[in-house]
Amino acid sequence: MTDSAPGADLSSTTTLAVLAGGLGSRMGVPKATLEFRGKPILRYLVDEWRWPGPTLLVTAPGREHPPACDVFDREVVDTVAGEGPLRGVLTALETVTTSFLVVATVDMPHVRCEHLQWLVEHLISLPTSDLAIMTSRSLPDSGRQIEPFPCAMRSGSCMLEIVRHRLARGERSVWRLAQEPGTRIVPAPPHWPADTWVNLNSPEDYLKL
Repeated sequence: MTDSAPGADLSSTTTLAVLAGGLGSRMGVPKATLEFRGKPILRYLVDEWRWPGPTLLVTAPGREHPPACDVFDREVVDTVAGEGPLRGVLTALETVTTSFLVVATVDMPHVRCEHLQWLVEHLISLPTSDLAIMTSRSLPDSGRQIEPFPCAMRSGSCMLEIVRHRLARGERSVWRLAQEPGTRIVPAPPHWPADTWVNLNSPEDYLKL
């Protein structure tokens, strides 16, 4: 199996969804309202990624229309508040019209377009029984760690039912989708920098950047 599917037309096959509905309780403000390098963080991400296909912003009730929301093709709002990122994934899956979905979060500003493309192209190269793909990375003292974001998924009823079932059981973590037989965990390419997975979870994290 190759590392990618050269020539995959992501402009017509894949929607990029950004989850931006979190309350940001540790940060003190909703993360979608942050600025990064002199821009609203959503504008910064869209400018950096220049995604070739449709873009979808996923927000939550009471946190709609954050700064620079208009740079996305569409904004959709979770029907239920307070159910974590898995609800945002479900909202995206219920809305997407392309065959594939790549999901990123508003609080990971070091993710690059090449990372998103690699995930989708890798998933496209796999059998259709593989419904989603996540990466793992090596940690100095604790082996390998699964990283739930960014991730890529096939749209359609199979993935929808998996996510709906987990939410109905009270689960909110996207990480637990790694337990599904249809989720493939692959090592992240070694040239991806360690800061790819930096999350802006607190004011201290934000001030370090």
